[in-house]
Amino acid sequence: MTDTPGYELPFLLFGGFRTLIDRLHAELARRGHPDVRPSYGFAMQAIGVQGATASEIGRRLGVSKQAAGKTVERLEALGYAERADDPDDARRKIVRLTAHGVDALRKSAEIFDDLRADWARAVGAERIGALEADLRKVVGPAAYRLDAAGWFSS
Repeated sequence: MTDTPGYELPFLLFGGFRTLIDRLHAELARRGHPDVRPSYGFAMQAIGVQGATASEIGRRLGVSKQAAGKTVERLEALGYAERADDPDDARRKIVRLTAHGVDALRKSAEIFDDLRADWARAVGAERIGALEADLRKVVGPAAYRLDAAGWFSS
């Protein structure tokens, strides 16, 4: 054991997350997506390749349908998403990513690969691999949740 206080771990993990996200968005801006904000990335992931209703997006993000609707409106205004009639239920609208939205997610994935490679160069590929494996052990499937915004505000 070290003399490191327990409260440092969540700050270090969050600091790592924040560093990656800030660098991602700086690079996304350089690659043609200056309007994408972290919450939009989570929302676009919640929309997914199949599309989703505002209620589904809200549930996935851990926010109200109204909050999800406001985010969707902003994504529409920026050209990242669009609403379409649900072919299975004429009363519902499905939110789908536009080609611009898909491009933002594709570029995000490429940038995350580059950022991971930067970290691997800084501390060693085997240490990054071990860190990821260790985090998978302690976090489990909860690692891939999209509800950070709802969790922070609750």
